Amino acid sequence: MRRSSPASAGFCNDQVLNYFRRNLNFFILLSVAVLILWFFGKDLDWQQVRTAFRAADPFLLIVSVLIICIGYFLRAVRWQVLLAPITRSDLKELFATTTVGFAAIFLVGRAGEIVRPMWLPMRDKRVRPSAALVTLGLERIFDLAALVVLFSANLVWFTPPPGREEQFANVSLAGYLMLAGVVIGFAMLFAYQHVAEWAIEVVGDLTDRKFIPGRIRKIILSLMRQLAAALAILKDWKQAALASFWTLALWFAISIPTWFVLLAFDLPITFSDSLFIMGFAVVSSVVPTPGGAAGAFHTATAASLLFLKPDIRNEEAAAMAIAMHLVYFAPALFFGIYYFVHGDINLQRFRSLLSSEHAVDEIESESPNSEERVRQE
Repeated sequence: MRRSSPASAGFCNDQVLNYFRRNLNFFILLSVAVLILWFFGKDLDWQQVRTAFRAADPFLLIVSVLIICIGYFLRAVRWQVLLAPITRSDLKELFATTTVGFAAIFLVGRAGEIVRPMWLPMRDKRVRPSAALVTLGLERIFDLAALVVLFSANLVWFTPPPGREEQFANVSLAGYLMLAGVVIGFAMLFAYQHVAEWAIEVVGDLTDRKFIPGRIRKIILSLMRQLAAALAILKDWKQAALASFWTLALWFAISIPTWFVLLAFDLPITFSDSLFIMGFAVVSSVVPTPGGAAGAFHTATAASLLFLKPDIRNEEAAAMAIAMHLVYFAPALFFGIYYFVHGDINLQRFRSLLSSEHAVDEIESESPNSEERVRQE
């Protein structure tokens, strides 16, 4: 019987330690998700949760899933609009990348965001990693603006449940403060777009120091150039209106399934009520825990349901929160598995794309004239 040598055993131990070091953040976030899920479910009667889930209308749940799939397509269309000032792009590849990206978010949490800007350039050579990364940031800005505007506008005619007026006043204040923040944020983007060349030159001079690594300086300047190019969409009112239109269509493709999921559980609820709940659900989904903000999403959504409808049971609220989470994320997981099985992405490449070091190397490798070269092609 062969025995492993001390050297080989030490090598294996080093590999295990390195693996845990590289994935420390993931394990921490996974632990947080498990803790929140435990808190979410510790006092629930899971038999009643299953009963409530089985009583839901399957037709409305299926329709909700189909509309969410349309939402992924609308995201791809809007991404193409946001990329237009920088380079042309293929809608089919944008859709594939969008669904795989959301599948990655479901599997590993918000760290999966890096998959989209890293994977798209491999499928569409005209799109550079920094261009995809910057337009993804611009996409998030449009999403935040749309969500805040919908949530804040809904507060104008929203009627809180009896006895919840004081808590609702705090929610209203938070909503209006976020709306003010969005307005200020867009004003800053408009300002940057007009002074981008000067700002890039100033930052270039300030970062041209011995104590600042050259690769860091190169990445910062590359991202600033791409942001300036992406913000050219704000100069063209037609392009800006088009991006705003697709953003509004996208959020209707999210809000309507939210309403349908609640109706599937025979909950007497208005579309305005569902917008209120969607605000809590979507904001909680940015929590960077694996499983698509598992735990945080369920807790926040169930809490908003109980706030709005205090007469429903905890188990019913939990069943609706679970169903809503599955409707939001399960379709992307299906598409992700589809592209995985068809060989578009393998496990090794997927792990590589999740690496921040990989992202840095991709952006750093771009030459200053790479975007101009793509345009000429």
